[in-house]
Amino acid sequence: MSAEWKPPSVTVAAVIERDGRFLVVEEDYDGARVLNQPAGHLDPGESVVTACAREVLEETAHRFTPESLVGIYRWYYAPRDITFIRFTFAGRLDGVEEGRALDTEIVATHWYTRDEMTARVKMHRTPLVMSCIDDYLSGKRYPLGVFASGYA
Repeated sequence: MSAEWKPPSVTVAAVIERDGRFLVVEEDYDGARVLNQPAGHLDPGESVVTACAREVLEETAHRFTPESLVGIYRWYYAPRDITFIRFTFAGRLDGVEEGRALDTEIVATHWYTRDEMTARVKMHRTPLVMSCIDDYLSGKRYPLGVFASGYA
């Protein structure tokens, strides 16, 4: 870790489960093909809940409504000296926008079971991918009311 502190990068992600399968994106990141939950960064002035819904739509063409917080995670990516703080949400799908263009780095979307995700662990963008799935499966859900008014 560098001697000079760099503020963390705030990200959001969605654990979306349907019939025992999880919606994940296959994307190009840092020279590798990886799997991740639909995820991304906040836009200026955007709440974490709004950012999560937007990122899911942009990366998967699915309309998503966050309903609970699965967890808040910290991950340090040494090659770029970046600390990420990730807010991960669970919620409901409200439909899909067929034919919608996805973000340019997205190669494909997939619905994988936990076992299929475990079999592909070497492709996970970060260790948080499996942690978020496992926390979701263990029932971790926190009400969106944990956020101060106006910040969710």
